[in-house]
Order: sequence, then structure tokens, then C-alpha cells
Amino acid sequence: MDLLKRENFSSGAPFEEKVGYSRAVRVGNMVYIGGTTSTNSEGVVEGAGDAYLQTKIILQKIEDALARAGAKVSEVIRVRFYVTDISKGQEYLRAYSEWYKGVKPVITMAEVKALARPEHLVEIEAEAVVGSYLIKSK
Repeated sequence: MDLLKRENFSSGAPFEEKVGYSRAVRVGNMVYIGGTTSTNSEGVVEGAGDAYLQTKIILQKIEDALARAGAKVSEVIRVRFYVTDISKGQEYLRAYSEWYKGVKPVITMAEVKALARPEHLVEIEAEAVVGSYLIKSK
């Protein structure tokens, strides 16, 4: 049996070490980005009250995590949104389209009762396959 190398990638947020989780994990050519919010390294929720801005901040954090794990936005195959107000869907998706319109990964958006902090409007997960490329959309 061949074993696959696993690498954990931290964003440096103190909570990751305290709780015991990674921002991203790479196993073989798969990269998994855990639930990401707009909370900065000082614990401040950026873009409070603004669904579009929170989504942009999160997607930039995800792009940074992908890069640390050796992946690119163009290699993302799945994105999951957890949102506290589905009626703001167009705001989340406007920011999403700025990153992924040409990539077209599968996407899920689910409304949840609450996220980790009341100021969080959205939390996003992503998965990527390193070395993949789009040959044709059907």
C-alpha cells in the first residue's frame, strides 16, 4: 500500500494552535481548506455587516492558503458557503464570481442558524486538485 504524504498549513491564527486545527491540509495532490471567516489574526471580524466584503476577505484568505499548499484558484473543484442570511446570496455570489467565474467549481450555499461569532455572515470551505486544469466546460 502506498502512503500519501500529508502536510498541514497554518494561517498563524492563535486559535488554530489552541484548538488544534489547520487552515489547509494537503494530501497527495488534494488540498482541503477548512471553514474560513473574515476574522483577522488579531481576532477582529473584518467587514462586519457587509456580506460582499466579508466574502472578498475570505476568498483572499483562501487564495493565500491555497498558495501555501502549492495550489491555485484555477485548481479549485468545490466551494461550500455557510451563510446566516440566504437573502444576501447575490452579495456573496458577486464576490465569488470575481475569483471563480472562469473556474466554475461545484458550489453549495447553505443557510445556517449561526456561525462562530455573531458578526460572521459567511464561512467558506474549498477543495482543490493540484495539477488539474479545465479542458472544456459542457
